Amino acid sequence: MTESKATNELKDYAGGWIQEKKNTDAPAFLKFAFIVIAAGCLAYFLIFMNGEVNHSTRGALVRQFNSVSQSSSGFMYFVAALIVIFAIITVKFAFSKFHED
Repeated sequence: MTESKATNELKDYAGGWIQEKKNTDAPAFLKFAFIVIAAGCLAYFLIFMNGEVNHSTRGALVRQFNSVSQSSSGFMYFVAALIVIFAIITVKFAFSKFHED
C-alpha cells in the first residue's frame, strides 16, 4: 500500500528515466548556478573574443591570424548581447513562481 502511494507522488520524465516528487521546486543553489554559469560564459567570451593573443607560444600566431582575417568586433559584441539576453531570460525563468503542469 505504501508502495502505490509513493509511486503516485512521483512524476516521470523521459519515459521513466527521470523521476521527481510532485510539487517540488529546483533547489536554490541550482537557481544561482544559472547566474554563475552565464556570467562565466560571458566573461570567457569577452576575454577571449579575439583569441588568446597574449599566450607565450601561440599568441603571435593568433595575432597574425587576426590581422589577416579581420574579425568583426561589432558582431562579437552582438553575440555577447545575445548571451546576456539569453541569461536574463533563463534566470527569470529559474526564479519565477513554481507551478505544477
